[in-house]
Amino acid sequence: MVRDLIGYGGKPPHVSWPKGKAVAVSFVVNFEEGSEFTVSGGDDHNEAIYEVVHGLKGNDPCIESHFEYGTRAAWWRIMDLLDRYQAKATVSACGYAVERSPLLAQDAVRRGHEVSAHGWRWESHADLGEAEERERIHRTVSAIEAVTGQKPRGWHTRSASSPNTRRLLLEAGNFLYDSDAYNDDLPYFVSIGDKRHLVLPYAFDTNDMQFQNTQRFALGAEFATYVCDAYDWLAQEGSMAPRMLSIGLHLRMIGRPGRIGALDRILRHITQSGTAWIATREQIARHWLAQHP
Repeated sequence: MVRDLIGYGGKPPHVSWPKGKAVAVSFVVNFEEGSEFTVSGGDDHNEAIYEVVHGLKGNDPCIESHFEYGTRAAWWRIMDLLDRYQAKATVSACGYAVERSPLLAQDAVRRGHEVSAHGWRWESHADLGEAEERERIHRTVSAIEAVTGQKPRGWHTRSASSPNTRRLLLEAGNFLYDSDAYNDDLPYFVSIGDKRHLVLPYAFDTNDMQFQNTQRFALGAEFATYVCDAYDWLAQEGSMAPRMLSIGLHLRMIGRPGRIGALDRILRHITQSGTAWIATREQIARHWLAQHP
């Protein structure tokens, strides 16, 4: 694999966001609940990332209940808050999660959000063979289209993708972009064979996963301060060149009563700044493609 360690080399492209906004802000609501690994569902292990530390090798109703909070309670809290600020988000959805909880994906479409693809299961693709990965992508697209009536235009793999992922996404024919990168504050193109493919980098620092992965954020206020600080700095840079900010959210994390206030503060801060274009990733991708025909 060839790495690009230079990127734009300090000379970002001359792209303007709609209405001259300084920062394109992408809220990504990860919808994984129901697609996590569970022994009770026939898997050989249970998902290990959650709020309690006593994991079981057999059936684990504790972790299953933890994930269920996202679909039962948190979804509606998050969606209603986004509506309050008229902010459109990208719902990054696992195909199996959509198949098991179709009401949520349909609700996202009704509210005007994008439903993108986050794999069939909540899993890495790094060790998948080509045929197996192609089948996973196909199942994900089919499940989302069957429930929402729309094929997903974006893709994001949990953790690492495989060397074949982008080629298989192009082969599928419906994808405008993927977010399997964390290396820039701007979209960029890569070459896959003789074709051009758009990458919209994602971010793990401005991401509520850090409440659990590293305990970097103990309080909602800490997360809100970090994200707002990131936005303010990008807005400062964005007065001279385009910038993009990804804010990663998870139902079972930010949707808790003790954390949802952080999202409220972030939305209030960004919308009141007057310098943000809050958009879905599909909207950002289409805008970037239109400016690079």
